[in-house]
Amino acid sequence: MTTSLLLLLAGVILAWIGGTLFVDGSVGLARWARWPVAVIGVTVAAFGTSAPELMVAVQAAMDGLPQISLGDVLGSNIVNIALILALVLSLSGMRVEDEGVRRDWAWALAVPVLMAVVLWDGWFSRMDAVILMCLFFVWLFIVVRHARRHAARQSLKEELGTGKVSPARTALQIVAGLGLLIGAAQFVVHGGKGVAEELGWSPFIVGAVVVAVATGTPELATTIIARMRGHHDVGLGNILGSNVFNALFIASLAALIHPYPVKPAELLPSLVFGIVTTLVILPGKGGMLGRWRGFVLLALYACYLAMTLKAGGGGH
Repeated sequence: MTTSLLLLLAGVILAWIGGTLFVDGSVGLARWARWPVAVIGVTVAAFGTSAPELMVAVQAAMDGLPQISLGDVLGSNIVNIALILALVLSLSGMRVEDEGVRRDWAWALAVPVLMAVVLWDGWFSRMDAVILMCLFFVWLFIVVRHARRHAARQSLKEELGTGKVSPARTALQIVAGLGLLIGAAQFVVHGGKGVAEELGWSPFIVGAVVVAVATGTPELATTIIARMRGHHDVGLGNILGSNVFNALFIASLAALIHPYPVKPAELLPSLVFGIVTTLVILPGKGGMLGRWRGFVLLALYACYLAMTLKAGGGGH
């Protein structure tokens, strides 16, 4: 147990350092490319912090256990909103300014609905995976098009006003930060598994609760640090982009490698809570997300956790 706890602590420290570098690099990339910071958050930052889920998905599929990936992906999406974003919101509200946030929110809301439609027949086929992956690239195309239009609107004065940005330094910050975040996730995953095994939890609980929270460590570090630096759009964009990437790309990749049967009844709680929690973070007037939303989300996460623990109580 002591070794597992030390791994968890090391993972948190690495995540914090990596998150700092990654946020700085992402914002630098946004300025260099003249893209909205929110677009960097929803693409580069989101994909980077989802690297642990991607590694889990590929490894699980290659080991013939792709169901672990689906549980991790759906669980991580709820953790991202109802735990990570909730903690940030409950400490202080958040204001988002980029008009693309509402678009990405709509896609994040559609994700659990799309998953329910393709998986309700009880099988995650390669055709299902191709459909979801195509939708992911449609979303990505829309995001990049928005970014290019934003860059084209920037005047020379605005461009000069951002100050000089070193592409080499920015790339180094992103790569180093991402490397530390991935390493942090590995420490947290292994440490979390050790703690769970010591507590005698079932494999289902370990995957749905511990692994989902552990692989969310990069999102947590990036979101908190972005909030501390005042880059609200990076934090929210990171959460929304991660959820879209997790479900439409990562889950699909695992199914492409190894199609598998699913149990709709087991998926239902994750899908329902995925919809409800996303509805709670719809930006209000002026793009404001008040503190009360954080407390509501934390309560929803507690309910989700209770239902998940109850579902795994049989030790299956």
